[in-house]
Amino acid sequence: MSGDGDGELPVRVVLRPVGTPLPLGFLALAVATTAFAAVQLGWVPVDQSRIAALAALLFTVPLQLVACVFGFLARDPVAGTGMGVLAGTWATVGVSTLTAPPGTSSPGLGVVLLVAAACLLVPAAGARGKLVAAAVMVVSAVRFAVTGVAETTGSGAWLATAGWVGIALALLALYAAVGFEIEDVRRRTVLPLARTGAGAVAVGGAPQEEVSAVAHEAGVRKQL
Repeated sequence: MSGDGDGELPVRVVLRPVGTPLPLGFLALAVATTAFAAVQLGWVPVDQSRIAALAALLFTVPLQLVACVFGFLARDPVAGTGMGVLAGTWATVGVSTLTAPPGTSSPGLGVVLLVAAACLLVPAAGARGKLVAAAVMVVSAVRFAVTGVAETTGSGAWLATAGWVGIALALLALYAAVGFEIEDVRRRTVLPLARTGAGAVAVGGAPQEEVSAVAHEAGVRKQL
């Protein structure tokens, strides 16, 4: 990539291929939300909430942190931000569940979940080119918001609703994970992922369209 003005030195930007981290993050999300939904819906005894907490801390959080890092390395701030917020939220839920008596509600955790739900709307708003990924973020926000209300009010009805939203989120996350995984392996979209605009260009566009603005991306430009 060369400078446009007279006397400017040419600049070369080297791009390194990175596999999409979205399937890893979405599969980790499916495990955590299903484990807690099973407790919230009474499918397993309430004392098994500690197992759900351990699954979130030992399985979901590490994998989503990896997905967060590689999201930013792949120059996808939506994936990086979304996975980072999810990892932090599940870590908080896991530690809170481990340290509290089984079956008790926590208004403090409820407030954290409500704020986390609002934070997830930021990457969701930026994911306009990948609508299925945006949908996962939005449903995750709804899942945290409903759980936050349940924790704040201690309502069993809200808790059951949070469980069913958690199951819906798990199914959507599994679909998104399969879709993005197959797409990355086959280099083409197989399952509908509702890619539009820049998201569609990322898979089917010309290479020049993808790298034309790389000089203005974070890590290349002088300031964030």
